[in-house]
Amino acid sequence: MAKHEYSYYPGCSSQTGATSSNLMRSVDTMCEELDVKLNTIPDWNCCSASIGYGSGSVLPRMSLSARNIALSEEHNPNQDIVATCAACWLSTKEASERLHEDESLFKDVNTALAEANLKLTNKTPIRHMAEVLIEDIGYDALAAGVKKPLEGIKIAGYVGCQTNRPFGIDGESFENPKYLDKLVDSLGGESIGTYEKKVQCCGGALAFSEPEKSQEMIHGIIEAAYDNGADMIVTPCPLCQANVEIYQDEINAKFNSKFEMPVVYYSQLISVAYGRNAKDSALDGQLIAAKKLEEIAAK
Repeated sequence: MAKHEYSYYPGCSSQTGATSSNLMRSVDTMCEELDVKLNTIPDWNCCSASIGYGSGSVLPRMSLSARNIALSEEHNPNQDIVATCAACWLSTKEASERLHEDESLFKDVNTALAEANLKLTNKTPIRHMAEVLIEDIGYDALAAGVKKPLEGIKIAGYVGCQTNRPFGIDGESFENPKYLDKLVDSLGGESIGTYEKKVQCCGGALAFSEPEKSQEMIHGIIEAAYDNGADMIVTPCPLCQANVEIYQDEINAKFNSKFEMPVVYYSQLISVAYGRNAKDSALDGQLIAAKKLEEIAAK
């Protein structure tokens, strides 16, 4: 039996061929090393993070997230729901919180779910994988399992918006959350406490609707990492990872910069530090190679 077991909500962007499929691959590797079992919620659906805010009313948006919670309650009873996507976590947690507070909406959502023979009790905690690492495993235990310390790598911890606001991580400052810095240090890397853009928005969906504004934000995020001597950026958010990595060529052309900053997930750092190779750690999924991580993985 695994030391830790959770009901897992993977989300759309983690699927094979999607923008953050390397997140899911590295999470699988990380969980193998940490003896964590993730039981995927059967027949899960999109959390509606993107389309829900743009065009959907409250009831359909809440019902989509509530359906996932109800399926988890039915198939994975008494297991906390864990998401690795920041947007999925935020949408699902928001739905749970609102349905706790609004009895009328809770009844309307259950009426909708009844059409699919589902019923929501809404008693299941909704957690991000970062919370599992911090609260259930802990920094000391993470450090104890390191086989290949990330020595010689300076890593800027970029938290972004969605795991920071409005709910955040318990015990962390909204202005200066330090859990990624502590994680980097636990793995033998060098965190950058002076990195001032760690909670700057990456622009999110503005990358499509207003790319100039989004790219200006991303430029600042990457420039600050370079100014602080970073070799790479680590993030818990798939949208942040995609935006900050994918648009560097366009940003270079626009700002006459020469950015080539790797942007990786915390799960990739852990996988490498725990002795796994580059493929297991999904480093082959990077658009900008994290060469210093690859070198450690190859040892």
